[in-house]
Amino acid sequence: MGEQHRHRPEILDENDQRDIATLTELRADPRVEFLDLRELLRAESAQLLAEDAVVDTPESERWIHYPWRRLVVGLPGASAFRAIRLDRNRNKLTGAEQERLRAATIGVVGQSVGHSVAYALAMEGVCGRLRLADLDEIELSNLNRVPGTVLDVGQNKAVVTARRIAELDPYLPVEIFSAGVDENSVHEFLDGLSIVVEECDSLDIKLVLREAAAEHRIPLLMETSDRGLLDVERFDLEPDRPPFHGLLGGIRSADLRGLTAREKAPFVVRIFGADGLSARMAASMVEVGETVSSWPQLGSDVMLGAASVVAAVRRIGGGLPLASGRIRIDVDQHLDELVDPVVEPEPVWAATEDESAAASPIGRVLESARRAPSGGNTQPWSVRVVSDAPAVGDSAVQFELAPDYAAGLDVGFRGSAVAFGAAVHNARVTAAAHGVLGAHEFTDGAGAAGLTATLRLGTGADPDLAADYPHVLRRETNRQLGTGKPLAADVLAALTSVAEAEGARLHAVTAMDDLARAASLLGESDRVRYLTPRLHAEMLAEVRWPDDADQDTGIDARSLELTAAESAAYRIGARTDVMSLLRAWSAGAALGKYTGDRVRSSSAIVAITFPVLTNCELSRYARAGAAVQRVWIQAEQRGLAVQPISPVFLYARTRGELTAISPDFADTLASLQGGLLELLGVPEHETMALVLRLSYAAAATVRSRRRPVSHAGTSS
Repeated sequence: MGEQHRHRPEILDENDQRDIATLTELRADPRVEFLDLRELLRAESAQLLAEDAVVDTPESERWIHYPWRRLVVGLPGASAFRAIRLDRNRNKLTGAEQERLRAATIGVVGQSVGHSVAYALAMEGVCGRLRLADLDEIELSNLNRVPGTVLDVGQNKAVVTARRIAELDPYLPVEIFSAGVDENSVHEFLDGLSIVVEECDSLDIKLVLREAAAEHRIPLLMETSDRGLLDVERFDLEPDRPPFHGLLGGIRSADLRGLTAREKAPFVVRIFGADGLSARMAASMVEVGETVSSWPQLGSDVMLGAASVVAAVRRIGGGLPLASGRIRIDVDQHLDELVDPVVEPEPVWAATEDESAAASPIGRVLESARRAPSGGNTQPWSVRVVSDAPAVGDSAVQFELAPDYAAGLDVGFRGSAVAFGAAVHNARVTAAAHGVLGAHEFTDGAGAAGLTATLRLGTGADPDLAADYPHVLRRETNRQLGTGKPLAADVLAALTSVAEAEGARLHAVTAMDDLARAASLLGESDRVRYLTPRLHAEMLAEVRWPDDADQDTGIDARSLELTAAESAAYRIGARTDVMSLLRAWSAGAALGKYTGDRVRSSSAIVAITFPVLTNCELSRYARAGAAVQRVWIQAEQRGLAVQPISPVFLYARTRGELTAISPDFADTLASLQGGLLELLGVPEHETMALVLRLSYAAAATVRSRRRPVSHAGTSS
């Protein structure tokens, strides 16, 4: 091939003796310029975030000689070059998808529209080899749609396309058929192809290609650049499918050979449809040979067509469904359908009603019980007063664990039992403050959840309990970002003391490095929650917005204290289709950012634990719930914001339970659970009741509502 027709660069290895000689000659030629991009691209490679990014060694780097430019460029080796160049494909195309598509060899016949198709295929890296065909040379009138330059005029169109691709990716093999394709060469052209794209002008060659593609069982694509018409003919799946979807009946390529353009016109109209052509194209067809020399085409239409062809190639090459057929992607029509986007209004929240205190001590006992914390604010209990004369004497408040209200992560109702115990503790505090305190007891027994409690009302008092009454009423969850200020010196000792008073233990981390490690573990737990479909659905169902019917349970969305960026991330995180993709990609590290940021801004992470007995009944968790409530109140009394952190694995005690929570992430959860217990220094004979985040922070925006006493299963 003459120098003027060369379309492939020379790839030169400075470690190869023959290539060294060639490089020496090129360096000695004053007409040849050398451009070394290797150091610049090494620096770019170092910025890639992909864990599997390929970094070639200096020995794999190459010099690329472009003879038509008299230029030699120093580049990374093929693997690193493609890793850098295609990095921004992720995750529109994953690495695995890219590798699968790279196995494809794609042929493109016709290099006017086909130039943009072939270049787009190379640009996206969705093929491993290209084969191009065109017998014509670039004319100046082609440059309204072929992205060449005046320097290309007179060059073979396939050569021009191949050179442009070589300057994009010198490692992509490109073959050319500079004599075009006809009935004699079509089988050679199609041999080994995965897909053929037909963009030629000759009607009889269009049929030749389809007949041969059916014989070779190769899918064929065509885009006409008028009203975005894309044809897909899956001869790989339907080798007996008639060409052009049967629109030409039994016409064969031999029937069209030798016909004039005017004689072919009726067949063109049958293929594209008189009504399917744009008005401008149809009118122009009347003028072909009169006032216009050939069919008109616009560069923007050609580029749109290339995009639709490449999308179809991705479908076929990626093994995704794509049927034979025809579709129009008509931009002009869509522009006629422009509408204003819907502006979503800001949520309008109803005014928060002032909570009025009940008139009787028993009423206040019931009200304070409902203020206890629970996972997802589900309030998993029912309460009733048992007495014919509820003010005095033998009156009692009976609590029953309500499994229907249990939170999704609540393995064996253990989390519900912790909340249940906090509710009973609140009731005792209030009874003490009003002088009606009596004995209380927890009972493990039959039933769906098997836990009840009885608080007898009498005439007893407990000044220590009573002192917590105003704090019980003010207790809240605060998810504001903290300042990171260290805890005051005596805080942990005070929290430990109240935990131990209830038979529990307290373990804490306060060092910055430990908090960062906790942030990583707890953030990863949140990622698992997002990526496990059942847990994701339950998490979203916990949050309450103004239009939600049930405002008396769940977490008030305002109490999430979302920043503008977090609010946008939450909306994306709520999409199940997005989570499905992230799960398939083993990705989604940013899903733990909300929790991770809050933990890193904290002053401490504490776990309230208790010793595990051989048979750890729910009543043990309930007693630990009282410790949780006392620690929470004590922390708030000392000016700390408190937020419960419920990692997915919190209440799982066996591998089987971890698997039941999230079958795909059981190993991850086991590792996270072990890591957090080790970080907190929790010994093997203890189990966690709850993890709390403590920080110095701004006041919470709002408290989530609770079910009214009259709706809490109470009676008197």
